[in-house]
Amino acid sequence: MNGRGLVRSITAVGSAGAPQGLRTVRAAWRRRRTDAVGLPARGAERARVPGQVEDAEPAPGGGVVRFGRSELRIVVAVNGAVFWGWDGAGPEPSYALAGRCPEPDPRAVLEPDKDGGWRVVAERATVMVSRHGAVEVRTPGGVTLRRDLPPRWWEPVGGGEARWMQRSEVAADARFFGLGGRASGPRLRDGTYRLWNTDPGRAFGPGDDPLYVTMPVQLVVADAASHLVFHDTSWDGTVTLREGEEGAGSGHDRAGMSELRMAGGPLRCWVVVGTPARVLLAWASLTGAPVVPPSWALGHHHARWGFGSEQEVRRIVAGYQERGLPLDAVHLDIDHYDEHQVFTVDQERFPKLPQLAEELRRDGIRLVSVVDPAVKAAPGNAVHDSGEAEDAFVRDASGRLVKGVAWPGEAVYPDFTHARVRAWWGRLYQERLTAGFAGFWHDMNEPTSFNAFGESTLPRSARHALEGRGGDHQEAHNVYALCMAQAGYEGLRELVPGERPFLFSRSGWAGIQRYGGTWSGDVATGWPGLRASLSLVMGLGLCGVPYSGPDVGGYDGHPSPELYLRWFQLGAYLPLFRTHASLRAGRREPWEFGAEVLEHARVALVERRRLLPYFMTLAQLARRTGAPYVRPLWWSVPEDRALRDCEDAFLLGDSLLVAPVLDPGGDRRAVQLPRGRWYDTTTEQVYEGPGQVLVDAPLSRIPVLARAGAVIPVQGKDGGIELEVWAPARGRSGGGLLVEDAGDGWDEPEIERYVARWEGRKLVVQREGEDGLSEPSHPVRLRGLERAEPQR
Repeated sequence: MNGRGLVRSITAVGSAGAPQGLRTVRAAWRRRRTDAVGLPARGAERARVPGQVEDAEPAPGGGVVRFGRSELRIVVAVNGAVFWGWDGAGPEPSYALAGRCPEPDPRAVLEPDKDGGWRVVAERATVMVSRHGAVEVRTPGGVTLRRDLPPRWWEPVGGGEARWMQRSEVAADARFFGLGGRASGPRLRDGTYRLWNTDPGRAFGPGDDPLYVTMPVQLVVADAASHLVFHDTSWDGTVTLREGEEGAGSGHDRAGMSELRMAGGPLRCWVVVGTPARVLLAWASLTGAPVVPPSWALGHHHARWGFGSEQEVRRIVAGYQERGLPLDAVHLDIDHYDEHQVFTVDQERFPKLPQLAEELRRDGIRLVSVVDPAVKAAPGNAVHDSGEAEDAFVRDASGRLVKGVAWPGEAVYPDFTHARVRAWWGRLYQERLTAGFAGFWHDMNEPTSFNAFGESTLPRSARHALEGRGGDHQEAHNVYALCMAQAGYEGLRELVPGERPFLFSRSGWAGIQRYGGTWSGDVATGWPGLRASLSLVMGLGLCGVPYSGPDVGGYDGHPSPELYLRWFQLGAYLPLFRTHASLRAGRREPWEFGAEVLEHARVALVERRRLLPYFMTLAQLARRTGAPYVRPLWWSVPEDRALRDCEDAFLLGDSLLVAPVLDPGGDRRAVQLPRGRWYDTTTEQVYEGPGQVLVDAPLSRIPVLARAGAVIPVQGKDGGIELEVWAPARGRSGGGLLVEDAGDGWDEPEIERYVARWEGRKLVVQREGEDGLSEPSHPVRLRGLERAEPQR
């Protein structure tokens, strides 16, 4: 017995807080034994590099360059994305790609380069391949954006999966973003980041890594251009980043560095070059358009682990209604299950759940259900029995069912990498729909199995279908939640074809946006947790996942009234606006923090309700363009280095700048402004950018600034849509978009375009259409006409 494992076993058994007690110790040892038998020892390895270039063969969109010990395939797609794969790797099969790979660009040409290398010349990028296998991506103007040095593989002498390393250089001024949900972001500093979806098992803060959503997607922003790089392999790995330095040492720039080390899988990647908007558009065309949530899901959600009964749910809802606070959804956690078993209801505490759901829906409130993947391993459990009949559960290398420990006790896990299993799981949502639920919240899907020591997940040797290719959990782990989301989404499309599904997931991978959104997971209560909340949302948006949000107030502990309010105010401007807390944490209802906090929270809730048409417009535009709702300040001007380093404010769409208060005791804060004129939306004070300004931030609100000339769709006092127009500077014009929600179905709403311009001393707002300009189809409210002199 390993001494460290023994100590952890004794600690786990003796810990009153350890879930499932002795079961977690047995599970940890069972997992270790399973891997000891099922995972072959690596033994001796031999290193390999590509070798010298030998020849090349043109093909549509690029071609194949052959080296002494490997070959490199390069394809430029019609959307401008560049693919390359070593050792014969192609773009498919891939869990990230949506449908088939885009067609090759017939204009991209493979041709010889100097010094014995080759190059592929395309409209948006040139790819240079050296005679030793270095790959360089340049802008059309010839500026180098990244240089991937020749890769290195380590192959087991007796056969098996090769691990590999790819080191890359970027511009000295470049900054790194992405890699999924990172609490220390959104800008990723020097350090090593792991690519393995992980339940930390406790509330996390900015120093914790990895977390629930990791993906090998980097957005690299530099003066010359931005580029996104995606290494399409789901195996465990690490990314080590080092920012460059300009004028380092003897006056020469030191390039930035990214080193990727993977435990297996193909060495293949996609690179997209351009502005952030163009990059995210191409990324969405590759991995799938973000889904549009139903309109109610853009409102305010209230959740808690521990509602406990129908009476408690009614009490909370009545508290909102009696105080006149908007509420759009209530989430039920695992405590509404029968003994924590998925797709069940505790009939004693929730005897009339469908009736409760109907009552809430009449008041405009939907019920959302947690859904965990772990199924109680017990005959008589309907889900377990139907899954056994379907042969749906993960098995080990010997063919035995893999058993872990989760909230219902000993559990088995569906293999969502099999299409037949996904179809079976999707049909199970009928039970949830019959119970009255309108939305679904996927949890514990890294997947998590409680283990007293070692990794809290399935054995790495556990077998998966992987769409018929076959493989083990080393490859399937990171895409497990993605495939679960696909199962739920496609099942709901079949069961309720007339409605857009609503689901969001704690874990995920590249492409999760085509099925739903994500949320922060168990973020720690505290000011660092508040800051991490914003980092996660911004970072995920730059990976193509626009709909996400944190547990407002933090998952654990007891936030102070000030912390809760500042978190609530931030949440009101994030895509998923949800309060949530642990069973053992303090309550999260706004009235629990005193009369002053209640009134300020009311203002935030009312403003969120007023902005719903704008949020729906952003959701519809995200589907069409891939652009996140929440954008870094440098979104339109990535060459602005002051904005590139700003992490404590964000753009909500193109029109609003939100500057949350992320530290205690503040009633003013500095805001870094992009170029142009900006209005404080409360006072209508005017500020001029670029530059830093000091803005009032009393406890009653956080600073929100509107761009001069913006046309923002909002909800009027009569419930209809109104156009809020912020006056452009004299001699300037502005505009904005409106995409009305055509209901929660699948109708394609029209994009309405509006322009605002001065005609003499009169500000005119018109709708722009194919037939020219016309009067707006909605009431117009002008703001900022009586503005003060700009403040610096």
